[in-house]
Amino acid sequence: MPRLLIVKTGDAFPEVIAQHGDFEALFRRALAEAGFTAEVFDARVEALPDLAGIDGLFITGSHAMVSDAEPWSEALKPWLVSARERNLAMLGVCYGHQLMASAFGGESGYHPAGRESGTHEVSLTDSGREDPLLGTLPRHFPAQLTHAQSVLAAPSGAVVLARNAHDAFQALRYGPRQWSVQFHPEFTPEVMRAYLARQVDKLRDQGQDAHDLMRRVTDTPEARSLLVRFAETVASPAPGGNKLEA
Repeated sequence: MPRLLIVKTGDAFPEVIAQHGDFEALFRRALAEAGFTAEVFDARVEALPDLAGIDGLFITGSHAMVSDAEPWSEALKPWLVSARERNLAMLGVCYGHQLMASAFGGESGYHPAGRESGTHEVSLTDSGREDPLLGTLPRHFPAQLTHAQSVLAAPSGAVVLARNAHDAFQALRYGPRQWSVQFHPEFTPEVMRAYLARQVDKLRDQGQDAHDLMRRVTDTPEARSLLVRFAETVASPAPGGNKLEA
């Protein structure tokens, strides 16, 4: 069983936590369906852990903004660079996606088109279809999204694996075993609707109907499968004894 660590970068809304659990609980629940467990490290209040003995990292979403450069967030960047240098497997989600891109030389900030929220279609690029992690997904699949910031410029050498009409960088790969996605594979439809209920005014201000978006929320099993697929990738060496590589 691989040693998986969830890097917690924020809390969900109180009503989401009360009814469905916080971000790390959503990750753990999805992983438990396939028999995987994961420890949790709260990057905001705990010292950076030793990377030795860790097999894979999940970096969660957050209500913080990467461009605000909070001290705890900035401290994670060299730690993530060190993890990549060790070829440690990583999967960043939403804030984690933007943070990884920023740490590795890209740019993250407010999207010029505003917020993207709800269930939206994401499409694999040709590189994504051949990717050892995302290549297991259909060419087009629904995903849960809620973000005001995005990756605005990918790091040099990063491979774009997925995009959609709103965001050119819905998924990136930074090395053989380092991935990040803008969408939330851990979100259930109920969690997505709870987020939309919180965003009625903000979405109205940019000409969107949150209630219509709520009605169009669907289950996203393909996107959700990435969490277990990542854990399986970490757990299963490729032929010859090496970890699965691109």
